[in-house]
Amino acid sequence: MLPSRAAKSAPDGNGMKTRVIVNLMANKGSAGRRWPSWQRQLEAVLGPLDVAVTNGPGDGTILARAALAGGCRRLIAAGGDGTVNEVLNGMVAPDGRIAPDAVLCPLPLGTANELCRALGHLAAPDGAVRALASGRTRRIDVIRSVFQGFDGRPATRYGYLVASFGGAATISHRTSASPWLKKLGQVAYFLMTPVVSLTYAPRRVTVQVDGAAPAERTIFTGMIASAENGGGGLKLAPGAVIDDGLLDFIEFGALSRAEILLKVMPGLYQGHHVRHPKVSSHRGRAFRFACSEPTLVDIDGETVGNLPLDITVMERGVQVPVLPG
Repeated sequence: MLPSRAAKSAPDGNGMKTRVIVNLMANKGSAGRRWPSWQRQLEAVLGPLDVAVTNGPGDGTILARAALAGGCRRLIAAGGDGTVNEVLNGMVAPDGRIAPDAVLCPLPLGTANELCRALGHLAAPDGAVRALASGRTRRIDVIRSVFQGFDGRPATRYGYLVASFGGAATISHRTSASPWLKKLGQVAYFLMTPVVSLTYAPRRVTVQVDGAAPAERTIFTGMIASAENGGGGLKLAPGAVIDDGLLDFIEFGALSRAEILLKVMPGLYQGHHVRHPKVSSHRGRAFRFACSEPTLVDIDGETVGNLPLDITVMERGVQVPVLPG
């Protein structure tokens, strides 16, 4: 059962009603210890807060929908990228649109906090609060993904950072499935990468970009990104811009195990992996991927299903806070 709200807030000075959706278990539970300090900072600029706490997976989406139905237009997602993603999905109406006056406000209580990183909020300890206090916003692109859910039926999910399939999605899935690895935070993904690389076989994947003729290629993994960063500061998609209406598809081809471990992985933090001849990039607005073998799909760090995967960009689909100056 979801908890009742801790406090009822009045609209702020700009007349905007706010709800804070908090995942106290984010970052191995450290969010619960850090939240009181963040709450004091927020109340100093917004006044009394309307707070709702998540109890489990999916709660962020339920709470966001309820907040919008209640007239809230500023949704503060306090947790990791999973929490922010859930809140974003709760902001999407049944017709696939996001209310133009709604604002998604990430608060970095998670392990990686990649949306905050992409927006520049991590440059200072109070960056996210200062961005909220500024009252300024910008619109960023949203990734709409349609895939085969684990129940075999088509499913839709929205993201703001990266959708992946194949090897990268398998790494995320196996890391999340390991309770002891999850306790290690972002380093867990790096530890799982060589394990998956030694066992995962590249797939023959049919790729279609912006309605062009489909082409079948051997792919170890594919990542469709809106921003450059992901995975705890990795520069996965060098040159990607979060509000240009385009997505960047980074294709890892028929790489050998040695190439993955010795040539590609060391360059991920600087974005040098794209220099490898078997790694390529493509830019577009719509992508389709299909494979005859089961191939996992991951959206913003959560494994959601399998190929086929249809991706489109919602150009500047949601508002986010902007730092002053």
